[in-house]
Amino acid sequence: MPQSIANTFYEAFRNNDAATMISLYHDDATFKDPAFGTLNVAETRAMWQMLLERSKGELKITYQVIEESATEATCLWEANYKFGPKKRPIHNKITAQLKFKDGKIIHHIDEFNFWKWAGMALGTSGWLLGFTPIVKNKVRQTVKKLLKNYMEGLKVRSSN
Repeated sequence: MPQSIANTFYEAFRNNDAATMISLYHDDATFKDPAFGTLNVAETRAMWQMLLERSKGELKITYQVIEESATEATCLWEANYKFGPKKRPIHNKITAQLKFKDGKIIHHIDEFNFWKWAGMALGTSGWLLGFTPIVKNKVRQTVKKLLKNYMEGLKVRSSN
């Protein structure tokens, strides 16, 4: 029996294999999480590539597929990494809901406690204000700009 889509995805993630992760998304896929908001398939694929490149191999992933069928999966995964210029340690616990179509991921929703993440990532200001829409919107604007710049860089690299 072939390995499940969810296991293949998270094994690739754990092994810093963006190409495999990207290949598992349907051409009509969407992704959503508290930091990035909702992304289309091109943004989703670029996001994973960007996150793995920026982690420089220091991102540690553990995961568990809780349940999986031919059409969906629920997974728990944890990420340990250093964030930002101050290299703050992050230990984020995420619940993923995956929906499949044609043997690929069509919808991917990651849920985590943004306030806890903001406290780890931003320090005191994150602990004090991480639950507010102002902080969430600022983080979202920042990461979307990083992603846009990354995607523009990919276009430049692929045209050379």
